[in-house]
Amino acid sequence: MTNAPLRIGFAGANAERGWARDAHLRAVRAVPDLTVKAVSARTQVIADAAAIWFGAQVAYADSLAMVRDPEVDIVAVTVKVPEHRGIVLAALEAGKHVYSEWPLGRDLAETKELAAAAQRAGTHCMVGTQGGFAPAVRHAATLVQGGSFGRPRNLRVVSTTQGWGKQVPPFYAYLQDKRNGATLATIAGGHTLAMVERVVGPYVELSAMSSVLVPDVEIVETGETMRRTSPDHMLVMGRHAGGCVSLVEVLGGIALPLRFELTCTGGTLTINGGHAGGFQVGDLVVSTVPPSPAQSGQAAPAATGSSANVSELWAAFARDIRDGTRTVPDFDDAVHLTLLLDAVDAASEGGGRVTIGT
Repeated sequence: MTNAPLRIGFAGANAERGWARDAHLRAVRAVPDLTVKAVSARTQVIADAAAIWFGAQVAYADSLAMVRDPEVDIVAVTVKVPEHRGIVLAALEAGKHVYSEWPLGRDLAETKELAAAAQRAGTHCMVGTQGGFAPAVRHAATLVQGGSFGRPRNLRVVSTTQGWGKQVPPFYAYLQDKRNGATLATIAGGHTLAMVERVVGPYVELSAMSSVLVPDVEIVETGETMRRTSPDHMLVMGRHAGGCVSLVEVLGGIALPLRFELTCTGGTLTINGGHAGGFQVGDLVVSTVPPSPAQSGQAAPAATGSSANVSELWAAFARDIRDGTRTVPDFDDAVHLTLLLDAVDAASEGGGRVTIGT
């Protein structure tokens, strides 16, 4: 491998909107070892406009053609979740490294299929659970797991997002249909549970209640009403491998700062901050009693706002590819998180406790 920057092809690039434009572009530009080589979109017109915005040299109206481009090293899959499978499989078959937005697949079967394909391909794969990879979250995990405050005893988390409210824009209407796999539970809930496990360890049992509190949703611009089938509120009560108990609430339709309050036998730790789009999008700060060592700097300090946590993922991914290490959340981690979310569904539907890992 040369020392030239790793070349990324973005599937699902758009010059007008989207997570690739709003977060990934600035995130990648903050990492010297990465560059945008190509983009793809639904039409050539959209792709050409995206190429100008992203600074890409090549624009494709067909994502499958882009993944076969020999000058693309990494395929970044930033399309809607139902479209992930085809592009990810094609990219792996072409021998590419792959970044996929979270959730990886629409359901557990699809997620396992993609993880198995990644194992066969042997390339580096990353899933975009940047919430659990945020510098503040990793710092908190280091402090807790290093025993700085004794044994974790109880944790309370309130995680909110303005999404899944009473009104949604047309391009987010698909998020209201549970069958598409991109829901409050999988997106906001997935990021939140990944953060919780990162700090206090894996769940061993849980109970849950998921609810649709606002069943009728207005599509802004058109005024149409659609029926929401995906929960807009989620409660998870669990016990973790180290004995810590936790209560996690995930709410849609409201933008409040993250509340992450951990009590240990020798002190307390909180994570503060957040963003209207969810804590994983914003800057976070760790506070402790008694005081603890300061958080170390970001790997990509040039990235700020919604790009900061994403840039941390990209910087680590580039290092992994260069060094042969595997430090970022991968497709096997996506399977684990999907299994955990399925357990939340089972607990909510059955009304009892679910044991994890059996």
